[in-house]
Amino acid sequence: MNLSTARRLALSLPDVTEEDHHGRPSFRVRGRIFATVPDQEHLNIFIEPMDVDGVVRLDPDVFAPVMWGQEVKGVRVHLPRASSVMVRDLLTAAWRRKAPKRGR
Repeated sequence: MNLSTARRLALSLPDVTEEDHHGRPSFRVRGRIFATVPDQEHLNIFIEPMDVDGVVRLDPDVFAPVMWGQEVKGVRVHLPRASSVMVRDLLTAAWRRKAPKRGR
């Protein structure tokens, strides 16, 4: 898995745009961020906080919690070790959280 493939997967979801977020790419649905790119090897995906621990337990070498202060906000994916199926599923879950109900 690489950033180009992750980008393609994110942009394939309905109404998604890629926009700057503090000098780094972000993926948004109707203006709401559901994933960011901190560097070329990682993708932060903002899934339900209660789901993060389960995802990290699947493979701690691939997934880590994304924290904002003391709050869990999502999961960081180490792209070179991740499967495209898992990244697609996580992006879709994050997209569903942020997409307007009528856009799902």
